Amino acid sequence: MLFEEEFLESIENDPVDSVLKVIDKVFSRLDENPVEWTEGEYEELLESLSLVLSISDNFDLSISDNFTKPKLDGDIQSDSKNINDFLVLVQRRYKQKSANIRISMMKLKFDNVLGKKFVYEFSQGDLNRIQELVDELRENIGASDLFEKDHKSRLLGRLERLQSELHKRMSDIDRFWGLVGDAGVVLGKLGKDSKPFVDRIKEIADIVWRTQSRAEELPSDTPTPLLNDIEAEK
Repeated sequence: MLFEEEFLESIENDPVDSVLKVIDKVFSRLDENPVEWTEGEYEELLESLSLVLSISDNFDLSISDNFTKPKLDGDIQSDSKNINDFLVLVQRRYKQKSANIRISMMKLKFDNVLGKKFVYEFSQGDLNRIQELVDELRENIGASDLFEKDHKSRLLGRLERLQSELHKRMSDIDRFWGLVGDAGVVLGKLGKDSKPFVDRIKEIADIVWRTQSRAEELPSDTPTPLLNDIEAEK
């Protein structure tokens, strides 16, 4: 196997970066312009493609929607070229995505230092509702037998930290959007059984997005990011 279990277990921490690591690793083992693909290279390309598509499906990255999935007919030479070309396209797109994420994070840091930061202000009603929803999530996840022990611990820890930092006025709402990412993970792992959890996370995200839209003066009909894909999967 090209990818060890330790790496696979770390994917959920940063799926976008993990896609790039998968592609970088397999490309580092290939000739830049091969005259002929070997059977070993073919197997590593197949494994890498399978993992990239699996990350896409489980973390809602929509890779296969953005690009035409390579057609494979079992011929080592044509299959290898098609997989390689597909991974080149994915790598290019996700380098851009990764760079944009890094820029956003660095800008937030600089804005905080320079004092040019947004303050997101929740209404008291919205704040109370988020507290209720987080309480329900903690109770339901804690009582559920659907989650593996480590996954349950991570989710409960994230909810506890979010709840401890929840205030009427907040300068940083990244933890909320991290929770939306968790909704994609839960959906991928539990399928239809995830509905009670995903519905509550979606309601929290709707409230947060309304608050963020007001603070950043976005049009009132601006759709909530990420949640449309989660809703479409249900």
